[in-house]
Amino acid sequence: MEELAAARNKLLVVHRGVLEPDDMPEVRHLHCERAELAMHRAELDAFAPEAVIDCRALTRTDAELALGALLDVSRWIVISSLDVYRAFGALNEDRETDPVPLDEASPVRTERYPYRGKMPGMDEYDKLDVEDVYLPRGATVLRLPMVYGEHDYQRREEFLLRRLRAGRKRIPFGAGTWLTCRGYVRDVGRAVRLALGTSVSGEVMNICEDRSYSMRMWSRMILEAAESDAELVRVADDMLPEDLKATGNMTQHIAASASKARSLLGWTTSDPFETLRASVRWHLEHPPTDGSTDFAEDDRALASL
Repeated sequence: MEELAAARNKLLVVHRGVLEPDDMPEVRHLHCERAELAMHRAELDAFAPEAVIDCRALTRTDAELALGALLDVSRWIVISSLDVYRAFGALNEDRETDPVPLDEASPVRTERYPYRGKMPGMDEYDKLDVEDVYLPRGATVLRLPMVYGEHDYQRREEFLLRRLRAGRKRIPFGAGTWLTCRGYVRDVGRAVRLALGTSVSGEVMNICEDRSYSMRMWSRMILEAAESDAELVRVADDMLPEDLKATGNMTQHIAASASKARSLLGWTTSDPFETLRASVRWHLEHPPTDGSTDFAEDDRALASL
């Protein structure tokens, strides 16, 4: 919203009204469920959008509802995910299928609905379904990696920060060799703005940082950003606490290339040391209200050495 507002776009944010940060730019809001979009055709038509950015289409039905409610819009930007690639499916199945970096020509999953029966409410989730609906309409699809930064509700650095807040000086850790790409939220916002402002359409682009850091290096960067002298202590994978499993042995890397976005959009990324410092600082100042302070699994892992 900051990127688009600063570029003097006239904005209408359509959302449920559940998450509305106090420091958002002054823009118009329409509060409704996605399934209710058609009931608000009068308000949507009155705004007469030239373009729509769909940030939250998780299922085929989600995409169809948006397109059905905004029939006259020709310019669509759709947020997708790197989880569409075959490599992601292999990671979930503890296999290895693809070399990295992944690019837009890398194979996608042949099996759909990766979270069916595994995560409540996610049985119909699949960004491949979303892309199947939007691409024939000429939409620009931006495939995102693990996004971190201020206001991150998934709290990507919390696996370490919750331990630092508790004063833990020794943190059980795996080999830390897994490579996965990331993206800073403001860089992602800039990519969306650039995609909106170009004539490029019907394209799929990865949006991620230029370099992928291993879990161990990324974790050390978090500790440095938090000005912590905590030690990462190598333990056996089977002793790792659940929220530290990704620091252990992972069979398939998820590093990707965003060279297409850099070429077509002129997009660049910020210094990851600076962006991570900003993210860590914000999350240290805004701890979760329901953060766990149970470190019994940590103690068992450390005692096993």
